Amino acid sequence: MAGSSIHPDQKYIEGLLMNSPLVIKSIYDRFVPKVVGYITKNSGNEDAAKDVVQEVLVAIYNQAKHKGLQLTCPFDAYFFLLCKRRWLNEIKKSSLKEVTINEEVVSINDDTLQLADEFDIEQQKKLVFNRMFQKLGDACKGLLKATFEIKSMEEVAQKLGVSYAYARKKKSLCIGELTRMVQESSEYKNLKA
Repeated sequence: MAGSSIHPDQKYIEGLLMNSPLVIKSIYDRFVPKVVGYITKNSGNEDAAKDVVQEVLVAIYNQAKHKGLQLTCPFDAYFFLLCKRRWLNEIKKSSLKEVTINEEVVSINDDTLQLADEFDIEQQKKLVFNRMFQKLGDACKGLLKATFEIKSMEEVAQKLGVSYAYARKKKSLCIGELTRMVQESSEYKNLKA
């Protein structure tokens, strides 16, 4: 997306970051009905659609807050594509039989698809990370969880009742093990990026 300029719809991303009631209401008024319509026409109901919308809005917020998401396409196209993909993943997971997908003609440009692909890959990487994290031993999980919550290694060591040097060494070993497990997993190898 090098060379692409920020789309004026970045205002929706900024509004989500600031938890602006006006922007959130605008999103629900302008963009959510299309998603609800799509999901209800494709083996879903209104509650499922609302769940998808909520999950996608939280994910967009997290992308903006932690990754500096910058829209280079209309918010509507990006939001709809993410909701559509999330719903199709839900259908796939629940393996509903006899699903009919009614495709709507939606203007989706290359930037929209690229943003959505990057978003999907990030979500898949998080899932792989979380699965591999759960496979770590209890000592590593406890240490890494403590380092996620407490930024100071001195405080982590104190909380765990170990020396600072031991905590740093053990953290390094645990991160190395987790990295190895993630990189060797077939799920991670199958990701596009």
